[in-house]
Amino acid sequence: MARMGRTPKTAGPDWGALLGWYRANRREMPWRGAADPYAVWVSETMLQQTRVETVRGYFDRFLARFPTVEALAAADLADVLKLWEGLGYYSRARHLHEAARLVAARGRLPATSAEWAELPGVGPYTAAAIASICSGEPAPVVDGNVVRVAMRLRAAPGDGRDARTRAEIAAWLRPAIEASGAPGDFNQAAMELGETLCAPKAPRCLLCPLRPACRAAAEGDPSAYPARRAAAPLPERRFAAFVARRGGGVLLVRRPEEGLLGGLWELPMAPVARRPGPAGARRALAAAGLRAEALREAGEVEHVFSHFRQRLYVWLAEDGAPAEPGRPGAPAFVRPDDVAVATATRRALALAVGASGPSGRRKRPR
Repeated sequence: MARMGRTPKTAGPDWGALLGWYRANRREMPWRGAADPYAVWVSETMLQQTRVETVRGYFDRFLARFPTVEALAAADLADVLKLWEGLGYYSRARHLHEAARLVAARGRLPATSAEWAELPGVGPYTAAAIASICSGEPAPVVDGNVVRVAMRLRAAPGDGRDARTRAEIAAWLRPAIEASGAPGDFNQAAMELGETLCAPKAPRCLLCPLRPACRAAAEGDPSAYPARRAAAPLPERRFAAFVARRGGGVLLVRRPEEGLLGGLWELPMAPVARRPGPAGARRALAAAGLRAEALREAGEVEHVFSHFRQRLYVWLAEDGAPAEPGRPGAPAFVRPDDVAVATATRRALALAVGASGPSGRRKRPR
């Protein structure tokens, strides 16, 4: 619906109504009501760029394995990454592990948002969330959900991604948080509202406790806020990837600790310009530093990262092995269940099982 004329005036937000709505409708989550700042820290780290429903199981398993910051600090990074496998954005796990070691060496957890923000991987909104929930600090949390709620309430222009806009939203919210007497509940209420009712598309305005104050709702087109930037098409990177088995192991290579998917294991692969045929697959095999008696095509796998799309053309490498066994960085036969494996590799392995059948031999066409 097109917006016409001037924006109708509305009263200021009834923040008490927001808190009342939250306390009556908040979802049960394993980290809610926890008095342990460590548990809240883990949950807020997992919730960065990840939906609540995805995080639930990961949080329970992580706390069962690493119940204290000291336990996490003493763990091997490989074990932390394995428990994080499939949650994505693995730099979060590496930063969490690094920060746990710093905290354990210091002998205490941070108490303020400023102290939390000094730790690796803890940005302004994560620091504010932990400090408000655990210490009652009136620090505004300004994540994507809160930005959407604030911009709709005020029918504000822009897409809300720039630091200046987020700082202005934080300043606008601070007096309300201070007056609420419950900073943690206030922040969680705003985030919960954005995730459950004030959704990016098809917001459920009739159920919203702040609807009387919402200028975007008064205009009749709340989905227009924040303004949407046209997404640039993601570049695609193509690779030939090779699945070779020996006993219970699969030939995998561990990525460098720093950078994308740092420390995870993946299939050996080589870049290609297009879907390779048998000759192209042979060249890619050699470029990946491998040898194999036979190659059979299994199919392809696509995985989308934040800044590019990865396409793997998967080949079964029968009797495959490194061309130079033992060289640094060379692939090795390992059990995928014993190490942290990249998601695209997991999908490629599942594809290879389907192409080979339970016995490991390629299915014959009927």
